[in-house]
Amino acid sequence: MRGSLGAIVVLAGFLGAQAGAARAQLGFPGGSGTEPAAPNPLTDTTVNPGKMLLFDLEAKMQKDVAEKGGPGLAEWFAPDGVLLGNGAAPVIGKVAIEKFASWSPKDYQLTWTPTDAVMSPAGDMGYTWSHYEGHSKDANGNPVITSGRFITIWRKQPDGSWKVALDAGANEPAEAGDCCKLPVGSH
Repeated sequence: MRGSLGAIVVLAGFLGAQAGAARAQLGFPGGSGTEPAAPNPLTDTTVNPGKMLLFDLEAKMQKDVAEKGGPGLAEWFAPDGVLLGNGAAPVIGKVAIEKFASWSPKDYQLTWTPTDAVMSPAGDMGYTWSHYEGHSKDANGNPVITSGRFITIWRKQPDGSWKVALDAGANEPAEAGDCCKLPVGSH
């Protein structure tokens, strides 16, 4: 989306239209905080096809990352994709993301399960969000787990494929406790 003011305006409108629903889901001011959790697409037959497509894309990307590490993540980005990390400079463009995301799956495992997904009314953009965990080892071989939240914005490409336009993550604060951990058995 870099360099495309029209795409930014469309995305801002799309995300703005979803803000009320997100605010209510997350218990932000203006939401009652009593709204039901996002539906489980595996058990709720009313989940729309757009949401299912986005969940499927996430599952395929998760599989590639588990098998290939950083290169498996990088291959999902659009040529002009953007990767935003916690406290790091933006990584802009697929070539830069390929150089940045070079970790091996034996050294680092990144796991996630999307909490929710929203498809644009036009069916050409959508977003997913949830919690992630990164598993690695320190210099002494001790396990290190990092965790946080992410949002991924997906965009349909001219050839009909779907690619990541933007992926942004932020580490969980230490005081988050167990509120934000992946359910046991989900990764």
